[in-house]
Amino acid sequence: MPMTLTQQTGPYSHWEYIHPESGDRLRIVPERGGIVTEWRCGEREVLYFDQERYADPGKSIRGGIPVLFPICGNLPGDLLEVSGVAHTLKQHGFARNLPWQLQLLEDQSGVRLTLSDTADTLAAYPFSFLVEMEIRPVAQALEIHTTIQNRSESVMPFSFGLHPYFNISDLAQTDLAGLNERCLNHLEMAETDTASQLGRLPDGVDFLCRPAGPVTLIDRTNGQQLQLQHQEPMDLTVIWTEPPRAMVCVEPWTGPRQSLISGDRKLEIQPGASFALSCRYAVS
Repeated sequence: MPMTLTQQTGPYSHWEYIHPESGDRLRIVPERGGIVTEWRCGEREVLYFDQERYADPGKSIRGGIPVLFPICGNLPGDLLEVSGVAHTLKQHGFARNLPWQLQLLEDQSGVRLTLSDTADTLAAYPFSFLVEMEIRPVAQALEIHTTIQNRSESVMPFSFGLHPYFNISDLAQTDLAGLNERCLNHLEMAETDTASQLGRLPDGVDFLCRPAGPVTLIDRTNGQQLQLQHQEPMDLTVIWTEPPRAMVCVEPWTGPRQSLISGDRKLEIQPGASFALSCRYAVS
């Protein structure tokens, strides 16, 4: 395998991708949900990653870029009914917990991660699928292109999202620009004004905004910015903080919680067809 992608043992077992021109670096752990644990852009470590917590496989990961599929958020009682049969499908789906396959892209511009159905996924979500994510560091940005293929013989409903954690200096010195003026507070499942939620970043927030354009995370301490540039339909934005962690999650989702039940922005793929999704994170 070319030296662009190499297996490393420290500080934890991972695959290291180094862009052949820019030198930007990704760290990927395919066997732990296909998670990207590091994105170093120039001298800047963009992603937050709790390595100590990661070392305990019994705990959920805090950091990197977890993948949300085939649902975002949770379902009532963790149950998804399909054709009259109830299936147990836990919060955010199973993609973030399963082993993925990793390859170097043919032109070495990034990596490809793939996930397909197993006996366990079919018990939770009775559809045969293939998810392919192409992750490319480009000039001062990270592009993520996802293709989801329905390999089953019935129409496949789904939601898809990313849950990236971004480093910030101080939650009290953090701003977000570009969000819709109204949002859904996930902690109370009630609509409210976004400004009130932004004022509570240091206290811990979890809210969803409908599309309003690019969203910019601003670190007032050092002037650094990161902008999520959505592409429809992955243009909902969830903001999550967990004090005292010096991080903010800026998450692109295709649909809100319980989308597959409510029908609100539920996506469907016909048998044998594919669906393409993209987003981009730019730093400045």
